[in-house]
Amino acid sequence: MLDFDEFDAWFRLIETPGLGRERVRRLLAAFGPAPAVWAASRAARREVAGAAADALGDTHAALAERLELARRWWQAGEGRGALTLADPEYPPQLLQTADPPLLLYVHGDARLLARPSIAIVGSRNASAQGLDNARALAAHLSRAGWAIVSGLALGIDGAAHEGALAGPGSTIAVLGTGLDRVYPSRHRALAHRIAEAGVLVSEFAPGMPPLAENFPQRNRIIAGLARGTLVVEAALQSGSLITARLAAEAGREVFALPGSIHSPLARGCHALIRQGAKLVETAQDIIDECGGAAPAAPAAAAPPAAEPAADPLLDALGEDPVTLDALSARTGWSAADLAARLLELELDQRVARLPGGLYQRRHVG
Repeated sequence: MLDFDEFDAWFRLIETPGLGRERVRRLLAAFGPAPAVWAASRAARREVAGAAADALGDTHAALAERLELARRWWQAGEGRGALTLADPEYPPQLLQTADPPLLLYVHGDARLLARPSIAIVGSRNASAQGLDNARALAAHLSRAGWAIVSGLALGIDGAAHEGALAGPGSTIAVLGTGLDRVYPSRHRALAHRIAEAGVLVSEFAPGMPPLAENFPQRNRIIAGLARGTLVVEAALQSGSLITARLAAEAGREVFALPGSIHSPLARGCHALIRQGAKLVETAQDIIDECGGAAPAAPAAAAPPAAEPAADPLLDALGEDPVTLDALSARTGWSAADLAARLLELELDQRVARLPGGLYQRRHVG
């Protein structure tokens, strides 16, 4: 981790207005770590990065305020700091990508960034079954020693983080804001749990609000940290497919969980499978593709939960969403009897009630 003096140099270099990541990379390549860039002459910096490098000598009141905000965040609690490209703790998988972040803010156990990891991403408006699947797969992988990477978004991301916290592999949450902000706010409690038992990371300085243009940048970090990316439910136009594409471009594995042909949330996964993504049915499918035996699992994987006893109504539900009228036709039960039994199954989390008066069977792993 950086100390405060080094952090000052790196922060002012990276955040100087008008300079940009590419010019900063050229300066670092030419002169070495950030303190060496500041030690170089104005003329030498200009020769490497053009006239924009002259901004490094200017006084920026707003930049000084943001630096002070970052320092206050750093000092507000344990487990906070920052990693640079030159830091031996910088995630090796991320370092191998085309555009690794110059500076990573970290809150939590930074050692997890070196653990073999799998990214799990998907729809913010996921079905109950999609959430169950993400949670169960993440828990299985975490129990086998894999860290789970995701973006702290609603839906599949949140379920993946929750499942991962159940095992020693734990979880890495990549934020599209500064680490002093939690977006969405509904995940504030989850973010606190991750800071205590996993790790939060961001390339954005404290104080950065949730801006739309920052989330595609965040996605490249999710893909870059992991050996493979699993998509669980995604529409054809979604950020999850961008993350999958970035993973493929980085030479990482791409996995997709198939779903019902009638579900719009399965179409993105089916498109990925047609394009060559590996179809996943179990967590072991992922482990086998990413290196065979589970990597240095801290604890034995828990046995799978026993399947509930057969239920004729669950059998009648099948796997696709279905209306009450269709269930009545399949079973011969009255609407009142069906509604009462479906409520019991819903409370047992074995059935989900969907918009439009539909019901769907859930499989909780």
